[in-house]
Amino acid sequence: MQVLDSGHLGESAEVEKRSLKIAIAGKGGVGKTTLTSLLAKHFVSQGRPVLAIDADPSPCLGPALGFPLEKLTRLIPLTEMEDLIAERTGTAQGGTGGFFKLNPRVSDLPDRLSDIHDGVRLLLLGAVAQGGAGCFCPASTLLQQLVRHVMLARNEVVLLDLYAGVEHLGRATADSVDVMLAVAEPTLRSLGTVAQIKTLAMDIGITDILLVGNKVSKEEDVQFLYDNAPDVPIAGFLRTSEFAMVADRTGASLYGLDDGLTRSIAEIASRMELGVPRR
Repeated sequence: MQVLDSGHLGESAEVEKRSLKIAIAGKGGVGKTTLTSLLAKHFVSQGRPVLAIDADPSPCLGPALGFPLEKLTRLIPLTEMEDLIAERTGTAQGGTGGFFKLNPRVSDLPDRLSDIHDGVRLLLLGAVAQGGAGCFCPASTLLQQLVRHVMLARNEVVLLDLYAGVEHLGRATADSVDVMLAVAEPTLRSLGTVAQIKTLAMDIGITDILLVGNKVSKEEDVQFLYDNAPDVPIAGFLRTSEFAMVADRTGASLYGLDDGLTRSIAEIASRMELGVPRR
């Protein structure tokens, strides 16, 4: 990852500074969505444009970002838009067989299908109901083409909150991923998933992978992560916060409620952008 000298930025460097593509992965329940929402708010606080993408079949990134209910109810996951999928891929509604376009037009979809709240643009992908991971069908084709466009062409900070594995990414998209953050709790099962994610990511060409330790409550947790993490540099830690329940109950964003978390997120973002791993 390129280190930028903010005092000597030309036009192309300014574009690169604005543009940052991050994929967030990890075992279910480890806090991927919390990390994604905190990073989104951090980059907005820097005055940078942010697109947050929720790839979970049960989307919850919107509430974590503090999106009001009236906006959330208007957001529909891409894979549930059968008419749009049929239009863009040239298939009958709900069709999976026969011929369809492998390169459907998607450039207008990120802005058309998303909404903005407090500076963060949110887009919901949803799940492909048929065929599972790797499904070769119109919905899957449109989804992957959209992700490819967003990661390659959008001049902003893009945060992709992955559901499981790296199925939304591919070799054509991997080069545009600046960093993959693997989130882990201080448990062996969680770290085992990080090892699997590393293998999957490297298989498609993603080599910049950093570990973020979450739900850390004591120094023993930090040491456990250092001692048992796979060969992945550690970008930082998020400690368990008493404000997490407050944010969840009130529908507010956690960012800004806990000064310690705000500092931790800033440190993680700085290490991630500068390419200086914490060991």
